[in-house]
Amino acid sequence: MPTFWLVVFVFALAALGFLAGRARALHSAGGNARDLHSLPNYYGANVLLTTLVPALLVLGLWLMIQPSVVQYRVSGMIPEQAIPENSTLGLVMMDVHQVAAGLDLAVDEGALTEQEAGTIRTEFTDLRARLGELGVALGSDVRPEVLQAAQRYRAIDASGHRNMVIVVTLLALAGLGFSWQHTNKDFRARNVVEQGIYALLVLAALLAILTTIGIVLSMFFESISFFKLHSWTDFFFGGTWAPNFRGDSELSILPLLWGTLYISFIALLVAVPVGLFAAVYLSEYANGHVRAFAKPLLEILAGIPTIVYGLFALLTVGPALVSVFGNGPEGLLGVDWMSGATSVLTAGLVMGIMLIPFVSSLSDDIINAVPQTMRDGSLGLGATKSETVRQVVLPAALPGIVGAILLAASRAIGETMIVVMGAGAIAKFSLNPLESMTTITTRIVSQLTGDTDFASAETLVAFALGITLFVLTLGLNVLALYIVRKYREQYE
Repeated sequence: MPTFWLVVFVFALAALGFLAGRARALHSAGGNARDLHSLPNYYGANVLLTTLVPALLVLGLWLMIQPSVVQYRVSGMIPEQAIPENSTLGLVMMDVHQVAAGLDLAVDEGALTEQEAGTIRTEFTDLRARLGELGVALGSDVRPEVLQAAQRYRAIDASGHRNMVIVVTLLALAGLGFSWQHTNKDFRARNVVEQGIYALLVLAALLAILTTIGIVLSMFFESISFFKLHSWTDFFFGGTWAPNFRGDSELSILPLLWGTLYISFIALLVAVPVGLFAAVYLSEYANGHVRAFAKPLLEILAGIPTIVYGLFALLTVGPALVSVFGNGPEGLLGVDWMSGATSVLTAGLVMGIMLIPFVSSLSDDIINAVPQTMRDGSLGLGATKSETVRQVVLPAALPGIVGAILLAASRAIGETMIVVMGAGAIAKFSLNPLESMTTITTRIVSQLTGDTDFASAETLVAFALGITLFVLTLGLNVLALYIVRKYREQYE
């Protein structure tokens, strides 16, 4: 049974359990709901939760754990002599996955029967040709041991899937039967359901926390592996970024950090004034009709995918800047300061446009939170509207606005696609905003793209860059939340 239909079956069983639990509770009370301890729907909800929650939890854990278990068991089948000298076990396992996926596709499409797929061993050329007709490309020549490992992978994966279906189905049925059996008019269904929902809320909060911890730990341990292969002094204090995969790379974060901060600074120079002025207008000067129209229209910018902003930077903003600051005598200014469309200024301007709704929305909420009595007091003392905004409202909202700017800065530091398409890929120190530079996020993508060996410093450096970026943005977020919290304590 496919996983989708298994989930549908569990939900259908839970819905049936809701109706059965509710009907059993009413039947035990002789049809009089007032004789029940709880409302009838609580009895149905108890059966529904007991049927649904344990089964789905086991299903989720099984789907997360099974791939690792299958990977571990199959990788042990591949002998060392089956691994080429210029390859690793991880790359060989990638071929195993491709062959296994090809066999699955061939069986699903009817090109191969299960018996044919099980008997193919050394005739890999025929298998490659047949899979090629189905559009399945294999990255390299696969030895018989790898093909056998792929077939073993399919067998173990299929067996695990069957066991998962059986366990989840039995668990759902057991939960349904147990909860239905204990349903009667004296059962405290409301208490049990509320405790169960409380436990689910706690579990959701723990999942968010544990996910963050897992991300940090995964980057931390890989970063330790990197610093075992590369000097930490060169990483933190060197001046050159030059990975070459020959063992003599210079991997300093400082040029990347400079590009990241420089582009983010230009983005904030665009986003903060425009976003703040827009927030002041919408909260203090615009009437209800204008605000109802303008604010949603402004916030549409936040929903545009960053790849679209990247294309805008590459195809529109960059060439426009070149026409002004480049092209020599033929340019608008008659200078040749900008040689290409990618530059710090290009990425910074487009990123600033992307951050405008972020700054304006947060600032608007913060300005609106300033008590109206402060405005009325200022106006009552004879101040004008503009003086009230400038000397009362903005100073009162300043801590919250600073927090919004810091949150926008952390968003700018973590941006990738706009920088990839608008800023270039050159890591260097320069104050010229018309030159190409790169950032930490783009280098992470570059180092992890393609067939890479996760045992080399040139690849593991991506994790060191990632955890450094994480610490930087986390610090900005913590500082912003601290400032906003202080503000809320003062005015709420």
